[in-house]
Amino acid sequence: MTFINFILDLGASVMMPIIITILGLIFKQKFSKAFRSGLTVGIGFVAIFMIVGMLVSNLSPATQAMVENWGLSLDVMDVGWPISASISFGTTIVPAVFGICFLLNIIMLSFNWTKTMNVDIWNYWHFIFTGALVMYLTNNMVLGLIASAICFIIILKLADFTAPYVSDFFGMPGVSLPHTETVSWAPLGILIDKIIDRIPVINKIEMHPEGIQKKFGVLGEPMIMGLFLGAGIGALAGYDAKGIIALGVNMAAVMFLMPRMVRILMEGLLPLSESAREYIGQKFPGKEVYIGLDAAVAIGHPSVISTGLILIPITLLLAVVLPGNRVLPFTDLGLVPILIVWAVAPSKGNVFRGVITGTIFMALILLIATDLAEITTIMARDVQFPIPEGTSLISSLDEGAHLIPYLIYKVFSFFF
Repeated sequence: MTFINFILDLGASVMMPIIITILGLIFKQKFSKAFRSGLTVGIGFVAIFMIVGMLVSNLSPATQAMVENWGLSLDVMDVGWPISASISFGTTIVPAVFGICFLLNIIMLSFNWTKTMNVDIWNYWHFIFTGALVMYLTNNMVLGLIASAICFIIILKLADFTAPYVSDFFGMPGVSLPHTETVSWAPLGILIDKIIDRIPVINKIEMHPEGIQKKFGVLGEPMIMGLFLGAGIGALAGYDAKGIIALGVNMAAVMFLMPRMVRILMEGLLPLSESAREYIGQKFPGKEVYIGLDAAVAIGHPSVISTGLILIPITLLLAVVLPGNRVLPFTDLGLVPILIVWAVAPSKGNVFRGVITGTIFMALILLIATDLAEITTIMARDVQFPIPEGTSLISSLDEGAHLIPYLIYKVFSFFF
């Protein structure tokens, strides 16, 4: 745990330069080239997380104000993904899950069972969370570890499956996204897009940022869209004119800056990707390897952010009208643009389809978060997490987005 905590405390911006440099040397790059690539990737992560932080820090107060302004009251509090991660890291299976996932990745790469080299170790808490759910359900640590391993394998395979979308739509060749709360939804997103293809009239509706910009000129530029969407959320939150304008400008900045931050990241990753393909092509003809990263690198596309901002008020409305939902969306509402990445990608950025698919995603996420509330609260109490006063049950939108862990948990629940 001391070693794991040391790695986690360094953060992506420090560890990624080290990891990328080592991988570059393994793939026969000169040290100077490998180090430059690694440092550029680290800078890219600093930039991306800075803009994501800007997105969340501006949206969170606005979404919380929306909750209060709309007078919403439900009995399960959305405490946010950091709490879910903290609860997961407080369980006893942490070191074993890290070891199992790392070993599994090496074995699967060696036998060509996956193409994804998952360097997103900070999000291994997703697999710990899966194991913790099953361990608390069955009171059996071994079954919890088996559940973690199953989840890891499925997520790697989904990352392989969706890598062509990451390359073609997001413009990140050689990259996959083994990010549990996003890639878990990719098959459903692809299925819904195919269903929409068969619905007359609706299948002809196109709302791409590029098309909007072409039609409306400067008013259709991503930063202007961000300005209007941000201002709209500010108005729904009951902000005064100053607050509405400030939120609009900040969302415009996110829309303008995020694609540029992703380009910095890719400037560092592309040399590694090219060296990896060349090296592996020589040693293992026909074999391909993807670098597995956090899905935060994918929200730079204007369609993703636009769709996410539109879905924030829709999610609050769903929380009120959706039968069976008990979760009060709160802390994680600012993460909605990340959670709906795979509502947008299958349609190649069609915001209209993204909103339809994303609405289905968010409805299911609310119901899953509701179903997980009881066991999440038990886990939180067991690791001495301070549950907010006056709150009987806790969960989060992020937990609800963990579709594969949830399905694994439900399968085990049939037998225990």
